[in-house]
Amino acid sequence: MRSLPLVTSLLLSSACATSTVQNPPASSLVVAAESDSMIWNAVALSDEGSVFVAGPRWTGSTGPSLARLDAEGQPHPYPDERWNGWQPGQDAREAFVNINAIHRGPEDSLWVIDTGSPDFGGAPLPGGAKVVRIDLKSGQVLRVYPLGSEIATPTSYVDDIRLKGTRGYLTDAGRPGLIVLDLETGAARRVLDNAPATTAPTDRPIVLEGKVLHAPDGSALRVHADPLELSPDGQWLYFASLHGPWSRIETRWLDDASLTPEALLAHVEPWADLPPTGGTWLDTNGDLYFSDLAEDALKKRTPEGRIETVVADPRLHWVDAPFLAADGWLWLPVPQMDRVALFNGGVARTVRPIQLLRLRVR
Repeated sequence: MRSLPLVTSLLLSSACATSTVQNPPASSLVVAAESDSMIWNAVALSDEGSVFVAGPRWTGSTGPSLARLDAEGQPHPYPDERWNGWQPGQDAREAFVNINAIHRGPEDSLWVIDTGSPDFGGAPLPGGAKVVRIDLKSGQVLRVYPLGSEIATPTSYVDDIRLKGTRGYLTDAGRPGLIVLDLETGAARRVLDNAPATTAPTDRPIVLEGKVLHAPDGSALRVHADPLELSPDGQWLYFASLHGPWSRIETRWLDDASLTPEALLAHVEPWADLPPTGGTWLDTNGDLYFSDLAEDALKKRTPEGRIETVVADPRLHWVDAPFLAADGWLWLPVPQMDRVALFNGGVARTVRPIQLLRLRVR
């Protein structure tokens, strides 16, 4: 592991009504860890400061699906080798098939989202699609929430999760929709299926390095319900396709299983017109940090709706799901998703080593 000098403070100029560009020195970005094998798209820290990273199998990553980084930045399978040792043909119920996201929850727990399919766009294997809760203090798996075929459908790509009390809210980037998970009973419901707010638009392509990103079949890649965040008070769920724009809905309506699909849809509101993003973090002040894929930049949307550029740097090429630690450091995994072989005719353009960066934002 190597690092760059830390800048002890970031000077942010006053935001104007539109967009304020602030570019701190390049040295503000600190390299926390690097890997020549593991392609991580998600990061989380425990209360004690242990760093966990994860990434999808289809990127070509050859390291663990979920790993804890040691003091030297080297990955070790977490919670153990068995959970990370799945091979085609084996039971998918208690092993990681394809992790798309990890999320630090209350009581120092780690929530792991397994799409259940080793292939991008493939149908989940029987028992493969699941949410796994791990106790970070003991390293033990506390519970596995299976997502049956009526929830994680053959065209689903279960993407990420946010938590409020006894509810978990998930996005489905493959079959447009949200999933509401009862954390006590394990029962799950699909909501807002194929709604405009959960469906990727056709007129907002994902552009990186000036080029539209294409799916393996040659069409412009469309990623349905993907990023999501909860307001600090838990009243609102904000969500979008990867492309934007964002919508919001009060969580009380999502929690009401008696509502018809039409009645629930009527409670969806426009929220923010943000560009295609790899990942987001909403802090307790209501500031939304997000990566702007087209600009290799980290930006921030204030509660008043102002957009500020925190830092722009070529190293921030497809920053994915960030994590804001209690000490004010924002951790930024950089998997360079658009450069993997899947989206480039079988030839990877990934610039190695894969980096995990961090930036002081408080």
